[in-house]
Formats: sequence, structure tokens, C-alpha cells
Amino acid sequence: MTSAVDPKVPHSSTDVLIVGAGPVGLTLAVQLLRRGVDVVVVDKRRERAPYAKAIGVSPRTLEVFDAMGIVRAAVDASITMRGQIVYVDGGPPQTLDLALPDAVPYRAIAMPQYETERILDEAFTALGGRITRGVEFTGFTERDDTVTSTLHGAAGGSTVSSRYLVGCDGAHSLVRKGIGSPFEGDAFPEEYMLADVEVDWNQPAGYGVRAMHRTDGVVDDLLVAIPLPPDSGSGNPRYRISMLVPDDLATAPKEGEVAHGLESGHAPELHHIQAVLDRLAPESTTASNMRWSSVFRISHRLAQRYSSGRVFLAGDAAHIHPPTGAQGMNTGIQDATNLAWKLALAVAGRADPDLLDTYHLERHPVGEEVVGRTVRNARHGIGAGESDLTVALLREAQLLVAYPDSPICDGDGERAPDARGLVQDCSSVPLRVHDLLRHPNHTALLYAADADGVTAQRALAAGLRERYGHLVRAYVITSDAGVDASGIVVRDGAGEFAAAYPSGPRGGHVIRPDGYVGMHADAVSLDAITTHLARILG
Repeated sequence: MTSAVDPKVPHSSTDVLIVGAGPVGLTLAVQLLRRGVDVVVVDKRRERAPYAKAIGVSPRTLEVFDAMGIVRAAVDASITMRGQIVYVDGGPPQTLDLALPDAVPYRAIAMPQYETERILDEAFTALGGRITRGVEFTGFTERDDTVTSTLHGAAGGSTVSSRYLVGCDGAHSLVRKGIGSPFEGDAFPEEYMLADVEVDWNQPAGYGVRAMHRTDGVVDDLLVAIPLPPDSGSGNPRYRISMLVPDDLATAPKEGEVAHGLESGHAPELHHIQAVLDRLAPESTTASNMRWSSVFRISHRLAQRYSSGRVFLAGDAAHIHPPTGAQGMNTGIQDATNLAWKLALAVAGRADPDLLDTYHLERHPVGEEVVGRTVRNARHGIGAGESDLTVALLREAQLLVAYPDSPICDGDGERAPDARGLVQDCSSVPLRVHDLLRHPNHTALLYAADADGVTAQRALAAGLRERYGHLVRAYVITSDAGVDASGIVVRDGAGEFAAAYPSGPRGGHVIRPDGYVGMHADAVSLDAITTHLARILG
């Protein structure tokens, strides 16, 4: 059930005001609330939009949802994305399987955006949060340590004072305009139409279908069908279909506005969809049960800066691009995950003064790469410019994002890999490394090759607990089969940890709250970890 419309903002002051209750804003809200930060979320929509807009959920996002405790709800509401079948000019099919290494715990899924928002909304509500809907953000002023935002709802105008403001308010972001960040880029000349329909063809389940017609090498007719979980008893597969707009639905972009997103012109009817299927579908098929449809445009733009003072941008407010590879929503969710733990430390007074600056430093290059890659893929196909298909798929899955130039990473700042087969004597069920990361703070993974190493690393873990309390959780992981594996000691039963996290016999890794490796040392010590964390915790 969606949050009720509330014409009045429930608080006149808060730690963080989030504008926008889409997947990005709600991810940020949940991540902050689970860290004890007071949050107000406002959205001008009176209820969740019933559109299957952003539907692809990447393996990396599912890892984030796992850490947040909502991955089961997401998987239950989804269908597994197994690959894509491409047809060009009526020729034989070319199949791309979305195969990932076994060490990656999740595969990509397809799920309507309204389901993603529902799951996040329910998680936010369970933590005590509430979305204030039907209230529009109109502007802000920043003074010293306070941001004062003006809002307008059915009951009139109001203000909210917050320590920080985050704009998750989309491509036409008023927050972005408020900080004066240029939104540089361009628009694609093509206009598209979307539809959520069922079709009675026999294409393999879980595979997207892309069919194109070219004239002189230029695509002039297009059908892209992405599978959705079925929700009726018809037995027919359900797809979110995108196509080029026919002349009778074409509209001109609005002067001076960013041409991106759903248009307010005439909505496509079922016969418009059927006409494209008749031309391009790989087999004779009939569309039915259309739930919604719309016309939309695509731009590619990147905010020049993601933050200014106490104001931040995330998601489409910071970057927009073609939907190729389902990068948009997932990149925004990663923005929110990167920002949340840093804001939480700042609110708690535990952050180094420069910590919040690393949000732009880390995420802006990611946004720049995603915009460039999706534009390239939209024109030449997924994987364009990649010589290695596996690398291309890992990149599309957002598993290769790293922060090698970050001032708070000692090393490449890569995603913390998973590893299976960890054993504790109290449990008959093996653990994964990512199970140990399922909490909102830093994690120290301390390796011990033998029993003496376990003793030394236990002492190091005790030192970290004394110095940092709940802000650092430490585990000792050993390859010595004879060591008692209880408490914080875990055995590397399958040898996967040692392979994924190579180090010396008493090495260690510090994993950031967003699941990236902040530090690695072949011979770890309390002084080394303290020096690393001093740039984060001050």
C-alpha cells in the first residue's frame, strides 16, 4: 500500500530532507534511517506511478538490497533476465546470454519500477519512516549549517530546515537548478513509445528481444521487448516494449526543457503496438492486455557537480542517458548507497571534514562513464568497444565500478568480492563473505594462516572494538582447519576467501559500508587501520 497523502510536512526540521520518492530517494532514505538519521521524504506525486519504467535491476543492486535486507522481496517480485535475442533485418537470431561467474551471488532481474518503489517504501515504513506525498519542493536557501527548503501542498506553503538536502527529483531537478550546476549534454532526435503488454509468441522465457530494420546501415525501425513478471492468468508472457513513434503520435520537444522522460502527448493505443509487432516480431504474434503506454524522449546529460555545500544530487538529477543496459536506476541506487553512509557519519559528528567531498569525487566519474557507454551502446549495441564479452557483461552488471582515485581508498577501491564456504562451528550452514557485510558500518576482515595468527588477529579485533565501537565490525578468517571457529573467528572451509582476498599470513582488508575495499595490507596492524580510517572518521 502506498503512503497516504499528507498535505503537511510532519516535521519542520530534520537531519536530511530528500526530494523525490522514486527508487533513488527511497534507497537513500532507507539507508539513512537504518543508520539512525532522521529523514523527511517529500514527493509531489500523490501516489506511486503505476508505470513499468525502469525495470532492469543489476546484480550489484541486488547485492545492495541484500545488505539492506530486502533482496528476498525483490527477487519474489521479479523475473530472471537470462539474456537477449537480436534480430537484424529479418536474419537469423543472435543470442547473448547474461552469464556471470559463479562467485557473483545474483543475476540480473526484471521488475516493474512500481514494485521496486513498493518494496523500498515498505522497508522505509517498517523502520518508522513516512513519505509526505502531494507536496512540491519549490526552492531552498543555505546559511551556515542549515538548509531551509520551501514546499507547497494542498494546505499551502511550509518550510523545512535540514542539515542536508538531497535532490532525487529527476531529470528536471529543481534542486540541481538551485545549486546552479550545469546539466551538459544533448538529446536524441528520435522519439519513442513504451507499452506494457502481453504477447502470445514462443520466445524463450527471460530473454529480451531486440528486432531492427536498417536502410543503408541506419536503423529506421525498432522493437525492444524486455520481459516482465506475469500478473494475469492468461498464460501469455508480459513485456515492456519500446518502439519508434509513428507520425500520428509524434510531438515536438518543449522549448528550453530537458527532453527526457515520459511525454504528455497522445498515448499509444494497442493498434500502434500491434503494427510494430506485425513488421518486426520474430514470429506472428498478437498483443493484448495493455496496462499502460506513453511516448518518451531520451537525452544524455551529466551534472557538472554533484554537490554544493550541504546540497547533493543523486540519480537522474545528476545524470541521464539512454536506457540501454538498464544503467540509469541502478547507477542512481549506487549514488544513494555511496552518499548514505557518509551523510550518516556527518550527522553523527564522526566524519572527517572532507568526507562528504568524496561523494562527487567518486560518483561523478562513474556517471560520466555510464553516460558515454550507454550512448555508445544505444548506437552500436551492448558491449560496443569491448574486446572481451565477459568484461562487457560484468561492466553492464555494475560489478566493475571502482574508486581508484579516491582519497579514502588505499588501493583500487574495487567492489568487495563475495566468497562462499565459510564455516562456523555453531552452524551447519556455510556462510558467504557478503553475509559478514550485512550491517551499516565498516568491516575489517583479518586473515590468519595459523593458530598463532588467529590469536594475534583476535587481539587486533579487540583493539578495533575498543577504539571504534560499533563503527567497525571485525572478523578473523583462518585457513587453519584445526582452529575453533566460534565468535568472530570463521574458517575458510573452501579456500575461496584466500583466493578472493589474497594477502600475507596476517593480512587484512577494510570494507567500506557501501561494499568497496577501502584498505588492503599484507601485514595489517592497528596503526595501519587507524591511519586509514582517520581520513574517514576524523
